[in-house]
Order: sequence, then structure tokens, then C-alpha cells
Amino acid sequence: MGSVLSTGGGKALMDPADTVLLLLDHQAGLFETVKDIEVSQLRANATALAKLGALLKLPVITTASVPDGPNGPAMPELQEAAPHANYVPRHGEVNAWDNEAFVKAVRATGKKTLIMAGVWTCVCVMFPALDAQAAGFKVYAVMDASGDPSEMASRTTLARLVQGGVIPTTTNAVISELHRTWNRPEASELATLYAMAAPNYRSVIESYERAQQAARRSVA
Repeated sequence: MGSVLSTGGGKALMDPADTVLLLLDHQAGLFETVKDIEVSQLRANATALAKLGALLKLPVITTASVPDGPNGPAMPELQEAAPHANYVPRHGEVNAWDNEAFVKAVRATGKKTLIMAGVWTCVCVMFPALDAQAAGFKVYAVMDASGDPSEMASRTTLARLVQGGVIPTTTNAVISELHRTWNRPEASELATLYAMAAPNYRSVIESYERAQQAARRSVA
């Protein structure tokens, strides 16, 4: 990574060494209300972020809002994808930033850049994102790893996030921003994450692999 950063490029991008991933309220009951994105893609994107956290050894913190109630349990893929993730239970707080243990867990990482995603975007992401931004953190909201009950809710949320200084982004952009170079040992594993966030990218990988196989056969 030194060869990439030595040019001075990337200063406006996320610093993997200063980043923590916060996955908020990805819960079965709430998924039933999501209308602004296909739930299957939302789940794939959230899982890709968790896998990215595990692959790049980023701190990952998860939480859920009243998982024993109608909001339902948190999706199991997140803990499976990032076994090191720190799950912080809440005591009914709608805004995770109102939970002392959650904020303490975030501060304990020592990181100042927060990547947030969750359901609903207009509540479970926006509230802690704005509070964390006000507390001095640099906050990114991953819009396509989050979901809202309507397009109107999503558009309104996006406007309010931007007005509050939170940076909107996408799963694919987060992967790329932290990836930075294909000249790294995790390159093939990172490629599979791109295919989760952008399913058509799998065709690119398959075409390349077929071409490589054909080239090897012709040499043989």
C-alpha cells in the first residue's frame, strides 16, 4: 500500500487504518418494509461490507433495535461474514448513539472515520450518523447497504445527511476506496466482493478466467 499512498493520491479518500464499520439494525422485520432497494441486494451489500471488514481487519460493530420485538432478529450473515464483529445490545434506544455502550465501543476503536449502513436509512443510519458527525467523527453512509420504506424517505434522508456533513457512498465505492490496488494478496477475495455489490462484475471475472484458460491450453 505504501507505493499507492506515496504519490499523495488518496488523501481525500478513506484511510483504512482509521476506519470502523458500523452495521445498524439489519433486521428481518424491518426488511419487510424496505421499498427503495431490492432486499436481496441490500442483504448482499451489507454482507459484502462485513466480509470486507473481516478481510481488511477493520473493526466491525453491529447492533439491533429490539430484536425480540416486531423489528425481528438481525440477519445472521453479518456475524458469519465477520466473526470478529462486536455486537452491542441496546435497551430500546431508537438511535444507537443514545446507547452509552455503543458509543463507548465506537470510541474504544480509536478510529475517527465511521462507515455506517442500516435499516431504516432515515432513522437507524441518519440519527447516529448526524450525532457522530456532530461529535467530531468523519461519517460515511452506505446508501445501498441501507433501506427505507419509500423512495421519498430515501431522497429526504440523503438531503438531510448531506446538509449535516455526512458523506453518502455506495458499497462498491467503499470496497474500491479501501481496496486501492490490485497488487495485494487479497486481490482475488476482493474481486468476489465486487461481484456481490455489482453482480454483473462476475461476468467480467468469468470472461477473464475463460480467456486465461484458453491461453494456457494454446500454450500447452
